[in-house]
Amino acid sequence: MPKPDPSARRAEVLSISAKLFADNGYRATTVRDIADAAGILSGSLYHHFDSKESMLDEILREFLGELFGGYRAVLAAVDDPREQLRGCVIASFDAIDARPDAVAIYQSEARGLAQQERFGYIADFLQEFRTMWRGILSRGIESGAFRADLDVDVTYRFLRDTVWIAVRWYRPGGQLPVGTVADQYLTILEHGIASPEKEQS
Repeated sequence: MPKPDPSARRAEVLSISAKLFADNGYRATTVRDIADAAGILSGSLYHHFDSKESMLDEILREFLGELFGGYRAVLAAVDDPREQLRGCVIASFDAIDARPDAVAIYQSEARGLAQQERFGYIADFLQEFRTMWRGILSRGIESGAFRADLDVDVTYRFLRDTVWIAVRWYRPGGQLPVGTVADQYLTILEHGIASPEKEQS
């Protein structure tokens, strides 16, 4: 009989904890809750993680590393601000599709966690996100790719909030593929919702 794979079991426990943190909140989720959902004794969790905090740390580090790796790759691959914005929007929706629990945790917990020493890296990622997206908008306005009358701060907040709020309603594997959602979002963003005929009248 093959021996259980410890790394696979560890990954399973991490996935279960992410789901519970996302659904119930990090503070409200206990080690016993995670152990019960995983079908093991609470003490057995400590064979894989030394604390609940370590589970959260690993979930967020892995998620943020992948997300910002995608953003940086987009900025390195294209110079046009419009294409950079498209690429970053698509990378964001891909993250929601691939790691909805981690996204939900990040959205609800990030700012509070960023004040803690262990999670200080979150503050760095928050600042990089703001600088990156505002930079794209500023360069787009300067180059003429985006409207000259855009307020960078308002537009940045609009993009940030309307992209990430999708984690509340988008369902991976559902009727709407993530590519379709991203394409529709970008169509609305770039062309608005009014028909061209109405705009001309």
